[in-house]
Amino acid sequence: MAPSPEAVRLARRLRDLRESARLTQKDLSRALTLPDSRVAVATISSWESHTNPKLPPEERLRSYALLFAVSPLPNRIPREQDLAADERERFTSLHRELVGFRDEIRHHQTSTAPSSGGAYTFDFESGRITLICPEVPEEGRSPLADLANPNHTRLYKYADLDALIEMWGHVRASNPELRVRHRLPSEVSADHLSGHLILIGGIAWNNVTSRLLRVLDNLPIRQLQVPDLADGEIFKSRDGREYLPVWETIKDADPDAPSKAELEADQAQDAWKGDSPRELVEDVALLARLPNPFNQSRTITICNGVYSRGVLGAVRTLTDDSVRERNEAYLANRFPNGIFGLLMRVPVINGEAVTPDLEISENRLFEWSPEDADT
Repeated sequence: MAPSPEAVRLARRLRDLRESARLTQKDLSRALTLPDSRVAVATISSWESHTNPKLPPEERLRSYALLFAVSPLPNRIPREQDLAADERERFTSLHRELVGFRDEIRHHQTSTAPSSGGAYTFDFESGRITLICPEVPEEGRSPLADLANPNHTRLYKYADLDALIEMWGHVRASNPELRVRHRLPSEVSADHLSGHLILIGGIAWNNVTSRLLRVLDNLPIRQLQVPDLADGEIFKSRDGREYLPVWETIKDADPDAPSKAELEADQAQDAWKGDSPRELVEDVALLARLPNPFNQSRTITICNGVYSRGVLGAVRTLTDDSVRERNEAYLANRFPNGIFGLLMRVPVINGEAVTPDLEISENRLFEWSPEDADT
């Protein structure tokens, strides 16, 4: 699809600013790069493209305005408080112009969202993005998680690693100009909490998710432990309904399959009921998007499940290219303000999670939005 006239105008203006200062894209890359935020040459090229222009974050346009307000051009972005009176006037005018272009583009994208797909859930305009993933208990870790091991691999400390890798790759690809980090709950700082947060995994191993679920009182979904499940926590809606995984007894169990004692040692004791082995055939997933209570201009996304299959199902709802477009369209139409909570069925076939298709009503177990709560 051809870019909008508004997008082409912004791309052309950014290129004119650079060329009028006789800068190469590499020169501009150096000038715009900050100690904690790099701007690649390829990113600048994508902003200037006339055929497929990418939309710069608003904070980058501010950096353009600061840089090109000063003459002669500095090597680094100046601080606004250091500008002279005439430079401040040029900065204000140029910033207003560039942001105006950007607002027109965003308006165009919003108005065409139902037919073209619009902006996606994990396409962020600005800000840092932190993925918070639970930590594997020490008794369940690989030896490679040990710092003393010469083959130490830090990621072996993460639980829900399938979901983390899936989400990490998707968010990085969708936001090439933004900083994306992943952290264990014990590594989370106030700086992380002020940006966009993506919480992966359940309350048993992710104390950040547990704390934030208590903070986010608007979400009428809670996760709680029950005596029948040792390895997972069920979901309960505010109306008292409980949402549980589905297990089936294995009638002809493999004689070489792990024993009940071995499963308990591996923290998989839910795979037995009484004296019978059983198979997980359906998990429950929670996908929710809310404003960040620590910074209302940023968001919190929760991807959770009773078990790890549900966590992966929640993540893949908006990353799996086989259903992503349909699921994004459903969310855009059903929750136009972008704030929602969903509980979904996640079938498990041969041990693999099947991505929920939101157009299938049976897959949607519970739905919530602020508008629903007000009616």
